Amino acid sequence: MTEPMPDRRTVLRATAGLAAATAGLTAATGGALAHFPRELDVEVKPDSEESPINPESNGVTSVVVYQTAEFDPTSEDVRYRFGAPEAVADGDGTTPVRSHTDDVNEDGSMDLVLQFRTAEAGFDDDSETAELRWDRDEGREHGLSGRDTIRTVGDYRR
Repeated sequence: MTEPMPDRRTVLRATAGLAAATAGLTAATGGALAHFPRELDVEVKPDSEESPINPESNGVTSVVVYQTAEFDPTSEDVRYRFGAPEAVADGDGTTPVRSHTDDVNEDGSMDLVLQFRTAEAGFDDDSETAELRWDRDEGREHGLSGRDTIRTVGDYRR
């Protein structure tokens, strides 16, 4: 009998667990103990399994940052950038136009829901991944990030 394939949330949570275990190993071996996780637990368009994005949309894209034992996004300054990983790495991407808190995954903890202008995120027809980066300070030092898979849609190739 074959085991069912895990869903995207299960895989993301396992990845977050691995990151936490890695941080614990670093602390046990004398490395610097990180106060924050290395990665954020994020989900693009949490109401959609495929996370479709039209790069030329004039609308907004919702991204949730889930609260974890290591990171509470509702207690930190909202300094986020969202977009194609290449754009975010270059200091670009788009900043939130709105944010609110909600228990999106119904685990009893409040999560942060951000909305970003889709057309400013730097996606193109080859984009398969979206990145959300949180900067701890105005100088963008020691930022945390999380990624999620997306599917580009729309007739934007002219």
